[in-house]
Amino acid sequence: MQSQINHPLTVYGTGGQTRAFIHVQNSVECIELAVMNPPKLKDRVRIFNQTTECLNVKDLAQKISHMTGVEVRYYSNPRNEDLKNDLKFHNDGLLNLGLDPITLDDGLMSEVMQIANKYKDRCMLDKIICTSVWNKNRRIDYTGKKRLKN
Repeated sequence: MQSQINHPLTVYGTGGQTRAFIHVQNSVECIELAVMNPPKLKDRVRIFNQTTECLNVKDLAQKISHMTGVEVRYYSNPRNEDLKNDLKFHNDGLLNLGLDPITLDDGLMSEVMQIANKYKDRCMLDKIICTSVWNKNRRIDYTGKKRLKN
């Protein structure tokens, strides 16, 4: 949404928090694949990770910035979370069943931007930058250094 209203992209903390992505069409496809391929009697339980790719917030912001020309801005992180997390997943099970991922680069990102552009008039500009702080004793500046509240 921020890119579609030409607002700098907001990254809290270092942007090292990893997020998983999946197109809703792929999400439905995953369910269909699992239902159409039930385990055989006495087979082990199968667990499927219903995601197609992971990216950290900083890399996602840079990807959007590259596509749109909107700058990226770093802010103190108001959330109580690690500076970085490495979300790792395996989706071989679904890929082996025939999942055909629609990735960010293959259309998911442009589709999200088209929808955001369509509804950008609904954006509440005063709500973009978070004003709440989850932990008053924890302030992180854009360099990732921890500092106490002044």
